[in-house]
Amino acid sequence: MNADAIKMLQGRYCNSLTEYSRFVTREVAIGDVPMGGSNPIRIQSMTTTDTMDTIGTVEQSIRMVDAGCEYVRITAPSIKEANNLAEIKKQLRLRGYNVPLVADIHFTPNAAEVAARIVEKVRVNPGNYADKKKFDTLDYTDPEYQGELERIFQKFTPLVKICKEYGTAMRIGTNHGSLSDRIMSRYGDTPQGMVESAMEFIRMCETLGYYSLVVSMKSSNPQVMVQAYRLLVQTMAAEGMNYPLHLGVTEAGDGEDGRIKSAVGIGTLLEDGLGDTVRVSLTEEPEAEAPVAIALVKRYIMRSEVAGAKSEEGKITSHLDPQNPHHSPYEYKKRETYEANAFIGGHMVPRVVVDLSRANLKDPAVLSDAGYLYSPLLDKYNMAEQSVDFVYLGDSLPSFELPGNLKQLYNYPTWQKLTNKTLCHPVFTLDEYVSADNRTSALNLVRIKNADLDSEAFGLIPLDKTLVFVLETDEGHGMADQRAFFLKLQEMELDVPVIMKRSYAFADHGPSSMDHGQTDLTTNLQLYAATDLGALLVDGFGDGIWIDAPQVATNVITSTAFGILQATRSRISKTEYISCPSCGRTLFDLMITTQMIRSRTSHLKGLKIGIMGCIVNGPGEMADADYGYVGSGTDKVTLYRGKEAVKKNISSANALDELIGIIKGDGNWIEPAE
Repeated sequence: MNADAIKMLQGRYCNSLTEYSRFVTREVAIGDVPMGGSNPIRIQSMTTTDTMDTIGTVEQSIRMVDAGCEYVRITAPSIKEANNLAEIKKQLRLRGYNVPLVADIHFTPNAAEVAARIVEKVRVNPGNYADKKKFDTLDYTDPEYQGELERIFQKFTPLVKICKEYGTAMRIGTNHGSLSDRIMSRYGDTPQGMVESAMEFIRMCETLGYYSLVVSMKSSNPQVMVQAYRLLVQTMAAEGMNYPLHLGVTEAGDGEDGRIKSAVGIGTLLEDGLGDTVRVSLTEEPEAEAPVAIALVKRYIMRSEVAGAKSEEGKITSHLDPQNPHHSPYEYKKRETYEANAFIGGHMVPRVVVDLSRANLKDPAVLSDAGYLYSPLLDKYNMAEQSVDFVYLGDSLPSFELPGNLKQLYNYPTWQKLTNKTLCHPVFTLDEYVSADNRTSALNLVRIKNADLDSEAFGLIPLDKTLVFVLETDEGHGMADQRAFFLKLQEMELDVPVIMKRSYAFADHGPSSMDHGQTDLTTNLQLYAATDLGALLVDGFGDGIWIDAPQVATNVITSTAFGILQATRSRISKTEYISCPSCGRTLFDLMITTQMIRSRTSHLKGLKIGIMGCIVNGPGEMADADYGYVGSGTDKVTLYRGKEAVKKNISSANALDELIGIIKGDGNWIEPAE
């Protein structure tokens, strides 16, 4: 699809850009738990045990179901494991668990054909079901390319016929990291290539009269993942299709990083009303994934009830201007703004604001939660890698001197009374700014909402290059409300920098509760803020973020803000780990290995390190990483520089030292600070 064709289809991937409306898809039966249509958004995860370990797999599956999983996926790398799925299923049924099982297939059509007779659903990867990935550049004529599709059709047809006969559903699961050389050569490493990889298989299924399909577009880069799903929906709609969507960010990692990165990708699409099932891929025990997925999905259950959103099946209904020349949902383009006071907007990285107006402003140590570490002995501050740019003090005045590079924000009436305004800037209401007789600050921040753009006061606002908007919302579908603001600014050709502010209050279920989506305050903040702010950042909107959550510790807010910027590739402040969630193919303990690698490399700001349990997606996902650590056999590891294997099948006992040696040899190593 060329650029002109994409431009003509801008915006046509969801029911509405301005209000919550779930895109209704075809219903697909998966055992006794149907997906799509008017069914709830389903939750799933994947076992990490050896599939030949029947009891271990059964017990882990039970823990996953008890945590909220509605589907359990199990890897079947060969016929042997595929056959054992029957025993696993039998044992689960004997224990009273009727959860639908999904066989995960890579490289082995014969295993898929066995599994399809046993389980309720099979997942195939179009990048490696009948194709290869060697990073070769291939040059096909159109007839040669069609010949390759006919070859794949012959290899794929037996599985489709078995699925039809046994009533087995199928997920066509494209992975950004395992696009075939054929697709890469024709479409490149792009969302368009991901979509076409899946569409080829979907068209084959429809040719054979098979429609029990679910589709996914996974990537470790949330921005790529979001663009691919949007383009997939638009492409399917253009061809009269509306298959259910399985949402997930692959290789998301663990802890805070994994949760934030997953929420940026999954949450952005849920905000658009897309998604019929969710899997949050964490490098943790699989039963830890379901509560996170449930917490993400619960927002939209409540939102649907409030909105009463209904839509005709598969129909795109309403949009802002789909021909908006300033914005395409299928590619990243940062909104152009002026640079205010050489500090915010323009080509500057997004800024971070933290609210300290409720903090104890008598103790300089309070700033440590904002990334400024105070030394009483030296009476000085040291900046951490994640040091905020602004602190909002409201009407409170600190009794100590703040660092010379930390900008302070005060409510306008309080700012007026300050004698030293060098690093101090006012925050106005819209009415205050219009009527103010003193706007001498180098930066003037004005609180504003989407609805204010149509107000009489906004028409009176004096525009100069000290002005920065602080965008707030109290709408239930706040992300869409704020997105509408940005689209209106573009239509009005206003290039004012914008700090996006979101405020949160949570019902605390307790820090240890893991029962069916009950997550702690920290996790809720990470998920909600990453969704609301990340969804705008991946589209190039926003010059700063401000998270206000009175119930949550300031250091958590700071870390979350920088984590969102890191996940959206907007501002890099730490090492990024592209770490897979483990499965039965994994050749070492991923959780322990990830923590070991993190403990020795976490100071390498800006580097991306891939940690993969096996070869399935390793080289592909790590094409986006600087270095890679991939299991290649029992206690064997292959090390990568980008997508190039530089040391093969070395002992896992020495692999980390060898990896550090490669980083040092490339001149990318720095010694950690004491």
